[in-house]
This record gives sequence, C-alpha cells and structure tokens, in this order.
Amino acid sequence: MTSITTAATKKPNLVVVMVSNGPGELTTWVKPLAEKLHSSFSLHPSKPYSLVSLRLVLVPCPNATGKEKEVAEKWGIFETVSKANNFWSLLINPQKYGFWPSKGVVVFLGGDQFWSVLLAARLKYKNITYAEWVARWPFWNDRIAAMSPKVKENLPKKLQKRCVVVGDLMADLQKQRTHETLLPKGKWIAIFPGSKKAKLCVGIPFFLQVVDELSALSPECNFLMPIAPTTNLQEIINFNSSKNPITKEYKSKIQSIELPNEQFSWKRLKTKAGNEIHLIEDYPAHGFVSQCNLALTTIGANTAELGALTIPMIVVVPTQHIHVMQAWDGFLGIIARLPIFKWCFGILLSIWRMRSNRYMAWPNITAKKMIVPERIGKILPSEIAKESNDWISSPERLQGQKEDLRSLRGNPGAIDSMAKEIINLLYKSNI
Repeated sequence: MTSITTAATKKPNLVVVMVSNGPGELTTWVKPLAEKLHSSFSLHPSKPYSLVSLRLVLVPCPNATGKEKEVAEKWGIFETVSKANNFWSLLINPQKYGFWPSKGVVVFLGGDQFWSVLLAARLKYKNITYAEWVARWPFWNDRIAAMSPKVKENLPKKLQKRCVVVGDLMADLQKQRTHETLLPKGKWIAIFPGSKKAKLCVGIPFFLQVVDELSALSPECNFLMPIAPTTNLQEIINFNSSKNPITKEYKSKIQSIELPNEQFSWKRLKTKAGNEIHLIEDYPAHGFVSQCNLALTTIGANTAELGALTIPMIVVVPTQHIHVMQAWDGFLGIIARLPIFKWCFGILLSIWRMRSNRYMAWPNITAKKMIVPERIGKILPSEIAKESNDWISSPERLQGQKEDLRSLRGNPGAIDSMAKEIINLLYKSNI
C-alpha cells in the first residue's frame, strides 16, 4: 500500500471526504472503511494537524433519520461531520465550514452519486464512487470501485479502465462481526420493528404480540431486539403505552424492563405473558444478530444488512394502520397520503406490486425475484407467528435461504481494497 509521509504542519495537506446518507450505509460502509484508513494513516481526531484529514459529509436523503450526525460523531473517527441540512450551504461556501486543503479525495458511500460528483467538482478534488450495482456518472469519476464485475461490464468500454472490482463492502460484515459475547444455546429470533417513529408506532405493538403468539407455539424460542441509535428504551416503552393509539388493537403489553444480572449483561423486556425480549443497545449489533436463526423485520436498509449477514428473514408490513403510514417513505407513504385513494390502499398496493414485479426487501430487489418472504397487507401477528414457527422448525429451509442470500453478494475483502484505491488516488492528487 502506498504511504504518504511529510513533516507535520499546522494544517492538513490532504483530506478524505466521505459522502453518505442513512444509518445503514454509515454502519456497514463508512465506519469500517474509516477505521481502516485510520490504521493506514495513524489518524486521530485529536490530532488536527495530521497530514490527512478525514471528514464526513452527510447528504439529503428521504430515508435518513436526522440523527446520522450524532451517531457518527460518537464514533470519534472524523475530524468534522457535516449535517445533511447543511449540504447545499457547504457546496456554495465550503470555507464557512472550515479549512479545506488544496488536495483531496471525495468518496461516495451512499445516497445519490451526483452529490459526491458535485462536491468533488466544487472542491476541485479527485472523486471515487463505490458502485454497488451501477455507476451513474462514470465520465465524472476519476475512479470507480465496483462491487462485482457486472458493474464494470455495464460501463462504456473506454471508461472500463477507470473501474476496479474491489468486492462487497457488506460482505465484510461477516469478517467484522465478533462473537466475544455468545448467546445462550437455543433458537434465536431477531426483531427489527423499525428505526423511525412512524414504523415503531406499528412495529412495537405488532411484534410484541408476534413474540407472545410464537412463544405459545414454540416455547424454546428466544428473542432479541437491537435498539436503533435513532430511538431509545423509553420511546420503545411509550410505543406500547396508551400514548400510542395503535396499542389498543393488540393484546400484548410490556410488564417490566429487567436490568442486567449475572446471567445476562443486557436489559430484557418482559411481556405480561411472561416472555422476554433481550434488548441490545450497542449499535450496530451484528455480533449478536449474526448468531440468530431468523429475523422478523419491517422494510428498510436493515434488510440489506441482514442479507449481508446471511440471516434468513421474514419481511412484515401490516398496512391496516393507514393513518400512521402517511409518514412512511417511498411508495407506501405516497399512497397513504393521497386522500382519494386511502380507502383502497390494499388494492392499489397489490396491483402495483403484481404489475411491476415490485419488491420491498433489498434481497428481493437485488435478485428481482422472491428470495425472502414479504408479508404485506392486513396481516395478523398470529399469521406471522405461525409462519415463523414453520421456518424455525425447518433447518433445511433456513439453510436454503442463507445460501440464496450469500449468492447475491460480492466477494469479501472490499474494505482493504477500497482503502488502497483511496490512498492511491490521494497520492496521485498530491503529485
């Protein structure tokens, strides 16, 4: 790997600017790559006069939560983190947000690829795009880092020399995960009710009842719920209280939150039916989730993370709560906000999906076919509990879905390869 050395100055000579958007991309792409660059350059935010400055610029995205800056700052690996709301202001007047070295590299790691192209042009920096499926602005990229050879093959022939196949950044989740804390033996199911208020309003009461229903069918099942950084335990409790009008439509209620003890080093949610859900507050919880047999989740970036971890899943979207779904993203939110069409939401959704072969989960979107089951409509917790029990009772089916998920991803090792490409491009920019 090319190294860059020089005497320390009062201001950094070079800068790596990572451009990203939502929580999924931050945890699976940005964080591990930033940590790799730290080890390569011996960087640290407390050393503002290092040769290389590492910064994060968040860009506008409808799927963002608004707390990405707070999450990224807690990692302590960036000199500065710029909010998505400040992107246009930064683009117009970069000096307003601090000193920018004359040489640098902008790295696309999520969002709209055009934002990183614009920022690189404005700062007069080199630009490298990580292209998971397609490189949208190849003529404006100095370098394209592709997940698979297919991305390179789809480029114009004269531009293919700009592209290098680095592998799958998400496949490296398998290498990044740790098993320092092993879950007790047994069947484990991960619950992902959502990360935003609009989804949690439905997800918490719905999935709590699934837990109670499934526990009745299969008492040996254990449950864990990673707490997203965009919410907290008190909000989880509130979503199952009278403060959430949807709660009255479901029987399951929270009885207590059990504190850590000698057996478990994490908190546990106990339902009034006596069932426990282990609450994992460390984010991301890949080490714990990767030990689960099955995941129950709503739609979102977590379906891509689960796919990268090759965790079999059932994707659940109960559309009966139309008044709450007005705040959802994408097609579901658009239809839910149309006053004329609300009443026939289910019919419109079914027609849209059947006519255009639309899928909601990322593995299915990627494969363009049904890899993981999607249960969308006026569904009951008892139906999901029964289906989950069928899956958890069939190791062969679970293994089959794991293999299907594994086949969708590229090769691991992308973190190291991507870091090398960034350093080489940074070196060229400094010549």
